[in-house]
Amino acid sequence: MINILKKRIIPCLDIKDGRVVKGINFLDLVDAGDPVVSARRYNEMGADELVFLDITATKEKRKTLIGLVQKVAKEVFIPLTVGGGIKSISEMNQILRAGADKISVNSAAVKSPSLVSEGARIFGSQCIVGAVDAALQKNKKGWDVYVNGGSKKTSLTLVKWVKELEELGAGEILLTSMNRDGTKEGFDIDMLKAVTDAVNIPVIASGGAGSIEDFIDVFTMTDVDAALAASIFHFGEVDMGKLKQRLAENNIPVRIQESSGCNE
Repeated sequence: MINILKKRIIPCLDIKDGRVVKGINFLDLVDAGDPVVSARRYNEMGADELVFLDITATKEKRKTLIGLVQKVAKEVFIPLTVGGGIKSISEMNQILRAGADKISVNSAAVKSPSLVSEGARIFGSQCIVGAVDAALQKNKKGWDVYVNGGSKKTSLTLVKWVKELEELGAGEILLTSMNRDGTKEGFDIDMLKAVTDAVNIPVIASGGAGSIEDFIDVFTMTDVDAALAASIFHFGEVDMGKLKQRLAENNIPVRIQESSGCNE
């Protein structure tokens, strides 16, 4: 019997000053609640994984909030990915010891690619997520990679960089479209196709989710393994249970949370 891998639905907690925030195109952040309460709720709702991103750690040149990671980790029994300001193997180790299952590296990976290869060697590729923020080039022929919370353009082009991340040992790519972030206009299908065609590791789609139809589109039109969203879950615009039911009705394999608490 062929084991079909289920597609994952992943809420994202963008953290600033110890609170969950959400903006549009990485700007105009608004408060979206307490991260510990949010984590508990998503765990109960049947989320497949949870991503915790300390979005201002790199800009503010500080470490990720370890204490907050510990509190969030205690509330969830699903895989937890943590990122933001992680610049060394020692910090990776601290985050994993605090309860995270995976480490997301973005700006630090661009500055020091060996962090990805060393992390993969020590902790295993399954622990290392290569997070990439990308925006469409002015000529619309490709995408540029940005760092520091999307505030600084690099000389890297998207497809070349994700291929390098895979070669370095990253076990997964978390790809955010800066053009679609917070717009609720749908995932960037063209960008996601370009990346899933270029790598053989799982890709998480991020940026642009506004409706259940957007999730159906991204799973039927691209080969992404997971879809991440923030505000539509934070503010109750899309119900996790209804989303998964609709995905299943469209022959998209997902993990359904039964009312008895058992998962299929």
